[in-house]
Amino acid sequence: MDQTERIPGGVVRVRAPNPSAFTLDGTNTYVVERWVIDPGPNDTRHLDAVIAAAGDGIEGVAITHAHPDHDEGAPALAERAGGVPVVRPEDGQEVGPLIAMATPGHAPDHMALLYGKVPGGGGLGRYLAALERLRELDLEALCPGHGPIVNDPQAKLEEYIQHRLERERKLLAALEMGLRDRDELLDAAWDDVPWHVSPDLRRAAGVTLDAHLEKLRDEGRLPSDVKA
Repeated sequence: MDQTERIPGGVVRVRAPNPSAFTLDGTNTYVVERWVIDPGPNDTRHLDAVIAAAGDGIEGVAITHAHPDHDEGAPALAERAGGVPVVRPEDGQEVGPLIAMATPGHAPDHMALLYGKVPGGGGLGRYLAALERLRELDLEALCPGHGPIVNDPQAKLEEYIQHRLERERKLLAALEMGLRDRDELLDAAWDDVPWHVSPDLRRAAGVTLDAHLEKLRDEGRLPSDVKA
């Protein structure tokens, strides 16, 4: 762990051995009291580590969103823990010591899970609105599904918001130039991404492009002849 990274009290992180362009160093699984958040891939070594981290046993498993790198291991972990429930919470639902808050964007069903003042880890417009809601909270830290703990939540949330808005500005500029093909729009709005480094980067950016296009379509700002 980076010496500047502080994991909040009451939270244990177990990182899955699945590094990639999508997952960075690997999927972060969290143990909070006796609840496991996002058990990660169905990897025996990882699930062993999660069970070891939950020394007092596991009461339940909470899922932030339905992506295999986050939820694939849930059935196996639940069974090994004695048949505990696997919960995919709805907005506002209490799950053990956690409260779910809808943060669609990375996935339509994505939920942040609030533990005290720590959120752990759809439509892009709703995602931006959710970031604004999180920014209004006096959060201690952000525990993301991938990457390091964020100990300056306000600055990071502002960075997320501005980053998404800048992508939207680039995309709108490309549309105003007459670009309509999906690949052309991707190259224009993500002109700072070194595609040659990894093909996965382009695939990941394409998912985000689709979310931006959906937002513009919902707002009536997407030209009808866009090929996407």
